[in-house]
Amino acid sequence: MQVSGWRTFSGVIFYLAGAFNVIGGLGALFRDEVFVAGNEVLVADVTAWGWFLLVVGLLQLAVGVGIFRGRGWGRLLGVLLASLSAMLHIAFLVAFPAFSLISITLAIVVIYGLIVQDDSAP
Repeated sequence: MQVSGWRTFSGVIFYLAGAFNVIGGLGALFRDEVFVAGNEVLVADVTAWGWFLLVVGLLQLAVGVGIFRGRGWGRLLGVLLASLSAMLHIAFLVAFPAFSLISITLAIVVIYGLIVQDDSAP
């Protein structure tokens, strides 16, 4: 099996995003407080947000495996999850502008990496 640079990049980003989401989800479960930015409440039910992040993180880790193995379902779910990530980070632009812009940019690059035609990849 030949290795594609874009596929490898996308798989690595999915592993990192999945690991960070699992850590963030566990952190939200163990420290249940209100998530605020300035005077506005962003997430009121941190426990539900923690479970959401934990499940999404585990799904991202599984999709990363699919991407590395060159599975079609991995690429499809990768595009869907990266699109969802970009859309969700728009909600946090006010609270965390730099982090949100970096996350949105990475999601777009991952989407490109998953859909670009690579003649050297199987």
